[in-house]
Amino acid sequence: MAREPLVVVGVDGSPGSLAALRRAVPEAAARGAVLVPLLAGCPSDAAARRLLDAALRHAVGGWPGGVVVRPVVVAAGPAGPALVAAVGGPEDLLLLGSDGHRRPGLPHLRGARTEHHCRAHARCPVLCVPADPPVPHSGPQAAPHTPARAA
Repeated sequence: MAREPLVVVGVDGSPGSLAALRRAVPEAAARGAVLVPLLAGCPSDAAARRLLDAALRHAVGGWPGGVVVRPVVVAAGPAGPALVAAVGGPEDLLLLGSDGHRRPGLPHLRGARTEHHCRAHARCPVLCVPADPPVPHSGPQAAPHTPARAA
């Protein structure tokens, strides 16, 4: 019997992981795959469940219908090896969130290490999804500047 294809997505609540989760749901539906949100470093199953509930609510409005969701919680250890271990073969897909930019002076080693590890060791395609751009502030705004006309 053939193994079910998997769409594995790293979830940590960051904007990049929410964008990856948002992309993973329709990917799983289109492939007839099981969606495997992987949460690494959660102190408890209850904390992981709260994080996953919040992430799904923010990313896609709640637990998706029409897609089998099989969460995986890894209590300790780095996310990269856990994500690579969760995929089964070349028919699977691994999605990671990315902040989309690097700001000078701020460390991004955790995300960069995870991405590098997954790209180097995964037995399936790896898709890095950038975080959604920030939503512009919807409060009062200054009137647009209109250049003065010469008389």
